[in-house]
This record gives sequence, C-alpha cells and structure tokens, in this order.
Amino acid sequence: MTTQAVSAQFGLNTGEQVNMLTTVTDGTESEVLTSGVVSAAGGVSAQSLGTFADGKVITQIIQPPAAATKIIYAYISRRGEIAKVLPVVSGIVVSQPLPCAFRLQAGDTLRVLTAASNGNRAAAYNVVTNAGVHAIFSVTPTGAATNQLTHILTGQTIGESLNGQRLASHFFNSTDGAKYRGGSALILSDRGLPVGACIAVSQTNLQVSANMMGLCPISLNFQAVCITTS
Repeated sequence: MTTQAVSAQFGLNTGEQVNMLTTVTDGTESEVLTSGVVSAAGGVSAQSLGTFADGKVITQIIQPPAAATKIIYAYISRRGEIAKVLPVVSGIVVSQPLPCAFRLQAGDTLRVLTAASNGNRAAAYNVVTNAGVHAIFSVTPTGAATNQLTHILTGQTIGESLNGQRLASHFFNSTDGAKYRGGSALILSDRGLPVGACIAVSQTNLQVSANMMGLCPISLNFQAVCITTS
C-alpha cells in the first residue's frame, strides 16, 4: 500500500493557526492530526482537530487539505457524520485562502481520502443544503456509462439522502471531466431529466471550491450521475 502526507492549515477566531499534517494510506479514508510542531515556547502533540480547538471557530482556511498526487475529498466529521465538506488541492496547485465559519467540538476529526495516482478516476460531489446538511457523493467510473454517485457513508442516492431539501452550494472534485458529457455531474429527476448540474474541477489543476450555479431542489427518486464517454 502506498502512503503520502496530507497537510492543511486553519485560522481560528482566537488568532491561533492550526497546522495539520499526517501520512495516510492511499485508498483508505484516514484522519489527519495536528502537526507535532515543537518550538522554544513549547509544542503541539499530534491530536484530533476538535481535541486541539474545542469550542473555537475556524474563520479561515489558510491551506485546504492537500496531498502530493490526488486528494479525492476531505471533510470534518462529527459523531460519525459529515459536519462540513472542505475544498481540496493536489500536487503543486497554489492554494487560495478562503473564509470559513465553523465552530469545533471535542471529537471533531479531519477526514480525507487520497489516491496514489492523479490518474485515479474517483470523483466526489460535495453539497450543502438549505437545511445546513453537508454530504459527499462519490463514484469511480470504469468506462462509458451513466455512473451514479452515492453517499460516502451510507451508500444512499442523493434523493434518498436529501429528500425534501434544496442544494445551497456544491462543488465536484474530478480529474475526469473531459470524459463527462457536459463536463459536469448531473442531477436527474424521477423522470430522468437533468434539473441540476455542477461543473467538474480537477483538483490537480485548480483549487476546488464551492459555487452556487446549477442548484436545484432534491426529491426522493432523484439521482446524481456523471455520464462518461469512455
């Protein structure tokens, strides 16, 4: 199994900076811990994000979660659920700091999934709804097909997960966009008609971040798909 280092840095409402750094195993979702930085004034032991900054607010994403080859998705986990989806970057892409407003709790963890090659076709559709629900839907296409994205934790479709909610923002991490019809993830209604879309952005070329184009309400039998040509 291959491994690589994943790093991130967050600014807190207290003025503190939290540096995250952990070597993770590719293909296995893993936790990224605080970096064991030691200085003359003391040190920070490797620990979970929520343990280090319980009750504090992330106000700035100084560096999004980043990996050398490919990071498929990243999120903050709370009690086994996705509390906040996070932008990602890979390789030598220059990071763009972003504003944030997320209060941490003890037990919160930073979770990531990496791939050994930037040619890995795994894609991740990240959404936030009008109810404040954060979710990630993923698929790994293998050929020309209609590929359904399912929830990374439950395996449910987008309709089963978010029925009755409306998308408020979204972003789609994929290095495979040139093979997608329309270059995007599509939201299909219960009649199979496209009612929403999110452009695929390669995290090895650009920093992926949220947008508010192509949003739609979600009903029970809706599906999130990417239609590949090969």
